[in-house]
Amino acid sequence: MSSLSPSRSLPPAPGSCPGSATSAASVAGACPGTTATARPASRASARPVRLALCLAPLLLAVGWAVANRPVVYEGVRRLVGADPGWLLAGAGFTCLTWVTASCVRQGALPDRLPPGLLLASQFAAGAANHALPAGLGAHAVTLRFLRGRGVPLERATASIGLYSLARSTAKTLVLLVFLAVSPAWRRLGDVIPDGRLLVPLAAVAGGAVAVTGVLLTVVRPLRRPVTGLLRCALADVRAVHSRPCRVLALWGGAVAMPLVQAGTLACVGASLGLGLPWEQVVLASLAAGTAVGAVPAPGGLAVDAALVWTLVTFGAVPAVATATVIGYRVLSDWVPLLPGALVLSALIRAKVL
Repeated sequence: MSSLSPSRSLPPAPGSCPGSATSAASVAGACPGTTATARPASRASARPVRLALCLAPLLLAVGWAVANRPVVYEGVRRLVGADPGWLLAGAGFTCLTWVTASCVRQGALPDRLPPGLLLASQFAAGAANHALPAGLGAHAVTLRFLRGRGVPLERATASIGLYSLARSTAKTLVLLVFLAVSPAWRRLGDVIPDGRLLVPLAAVAGGAVAVTGVLLTVVRPLRRPVTGLLRCALADVRAVHSRPCRVLALWGGAVAMPLVQAGTLACVGASLGLGLPWEQVVLASLAAGTAVGAVPAPGGLAVDAALVWTLVTFGAVPAVATATVIGYRVLSDWVPLLPGALVLSALIRAKVL
């Protein structure tokens, strides 16, 4: 009979809501009043973080311009007296670089991405490249963009690896073609470093590969995610190369990208009276970018130095070669820097990134 008796109601715990035993608020674990006050507080605390993320690219662009005042002034001064028609053509080639980058990004992923947002993300990635070396800024922006589109982390990382592999492979093949058809390749012997520099570089590269192999063999927690990433990358490579449209976007864009970048350099050189044939300018751009493109320097500073040296080796006047590279950097990087930072801030604010 005691089991049929009504159960005693326990007194409410200190700090709990009245009637919380039967209300929906007790299920949520909080009173309605406290929930209503907690949400605005959390939103208010998140606003400074979002504002800092939005303003960070703009502050980075302004700080970079202030730190490089002499270079910016010299480039602008040289470009004032340049041929505006050739500069406009160079600006067109610069715009094509973002289109080709978007094609390669789409070709490296089986999933379909929104073309407009993809192009905007690649335009914003150019501004992020000035913050991190070796293209890490662009890869970070692209990774955030892919994750925001619902792409899993392993597949997004695998697509970035395929993108980098396709770009480097295509650039090397285009360089070999130009070396085969252009007689100017003999002059590149003065640009190639001697054996005393190549030996330590080869030793460092071999040591890095050996250390990576040992770590993957010994450390099991590190081996599992790497193995999963490689498995996912191989699956995506097979899926991408089974679709002709993806193959055309991946490899066609990867081949076109170095040619488009060299086209910008050739147009700037023509506007300043560089005096070199276009095939030599393209060969100089490919050789300098391939030789020192992996040097971790923000903004392509090592490539610019090698490019000036290569143009001088081909017979250009040093002052005009320097002005050409400065004008190329102004047109391809510095002019789009502030608009790219604005687009990057807008994408962060719209939660696209």
